[in-house]
Amino acid sequence: MTQLSRGLGLWAGIAINVANVIGTGVFLKTRVMTCNVDDPMIVMLVWLAAGLLVLAGAFCYAELASMMPAAGGDYVFLQRAYGRATGFLYGWTVFAIMKTGSQAALAVGFAIFLNTAMGGALDGVWLTVPLGDGVEVRGLTVVALLALWVVTLLNCASVAATGGAATVLTVLKVLTVIGIGVGAFVLGSGDLSHFTQSASGARCEGVQASAIGGLAGIGAAMLGALWAYDGWNNVAPLCGEVKDPQRNLPRMFIWGTLLVIVLYVGVNAAYFYVLSPQQIGSVSATSSVATEVLATFAGPLAVSLMAAGLMMSSLGSLHASVLANSRVPYAMAQDGMFFKSLAKVSERSRVPVNAVLAQCGWASVLAISGTYDTLTDSVVFASWLFYALSAGAVIIFRRREPDLHRPFRTWGYPYTPVIFVIVSVALLLSALIATPQQALLGLGVILLGVPFYLYWSRRPTNVVKE
Repeated sequence: MTQLSRGLGLWAGIAINVANVIGTGVFLKTRVMTCNVDDPMIVMLVWLAAGLLVLAGAFCYAELASMMPAAGGDYVFLQRAYGRATGFLYGWTVFAIMKTGSQAALAVGFAIFLNTAMGGALDGVWLTVPLGDGVEVRGLTVVALLALWVVTLLNCASVAATGGAATVLTVLKVLTVIGIGVGAFVLGSGDLSHFTQSASGARCEGVQASAIGGLAGIGAAMLGALWAYDGWNNVAPLCGEVKDPQRNLPRMFIWGTLLVIVLYVGVNAAYFYVLSPQQIGSVSATSSVATEVLATFAGPLAVSLMAAGLMMSSLGSLHASVLANSRVPYAMAQDGMFFKSLAKVSERSRVPVNAVLAQCGWASVLAISGTYDTLTDSVVFASWLFYALSAGAVIIFRRREPDLHRPFRTWGYPYTPVIFVIVSVALLLSALIATPQQALLGLGVILLGVPFYLYWSRRPTNVVKE
């Protein structure tokens, strides 16, 4: 049977991880975080603390991935550590909403930012589907679906080619962040005294009063920063396609995460240098801090430039997500725990084309339905539940299989995985208390996978192996 190709090099892997992380959060979240904690220095510390937490997770994933460099990433780790049910429920959640919903949101985000750059040209109804009284389809939806399918077709090419595309998109994305930061310091009229001022009196549009000040504010700011860092482990599903995985996978996780931390802390320092905390907290919810900073030295072009930057950022994240996360249903199908046809690998490109297309099909449904926003908000809870379980797997394997070959060992073990798990659990409890409906809905998405697990686990064995 045709096998996956180990054609993904070090730099392409780092690019994929960075592209998955840098989306729109770094441009949009600082306003809310400033309102949450009132103090710019605390905002900076939260960005750094969130980055260090993610780095601790990256150390854990580096050990797991170098031990088990097989397609599927977390699915493989969780299945081996906790059993088939846990692995399946992770894969189910990824396919049902965790990553497909994210891809739908990124595609719609791309269309929204393109629409902004085009002055609202996509707002109108482009066609009417003859169903019932007629279903009107706006230009935004058409463009979102086109973006999703174009990126999907690109990801049906060889992993070396798609990795090259990811590298180009990531370079453009990184240059956008650097350009805003450097431009702010060099061309903007800033003041270092902003770092000692308060956001008191800012409008804080749309920010809940319960999430302002005290521990609740810090917790809310931390969740915002972690949302911006999400995707830090998305090279894991591609473990089976990485060249020299024992050597390159740890580097991909660690260097990719370090690069993002530097970019995030740097550009936020630029924000506070140009704008006061009160100005940042008063930015409209329909705009972004980055746009307002650009306006100080780019003038009227700021909105168009920022729309183009956000459009490129969304497209890069969409490409990297489609590439990486299609390998999860592929790995499940190989184990006989999902539709068998998704385990097929193209003889020409050596890519699981059926899994890529199936992922796109479901993401398209979510994009059209318009319900994915609520669901993706809810599975943030599910995501961190699985992240904590994966980090805990490092401890399980160290005790259960101490002689297993470990090309990379988690730095600071056992403190690193223990701290990561404890902080993750604290964040989960905080989310459960602060937003119980969303947290419980996230758990509901996971539990919906139970009957499907029972169905596939009781079927006659149809395992497909490479």
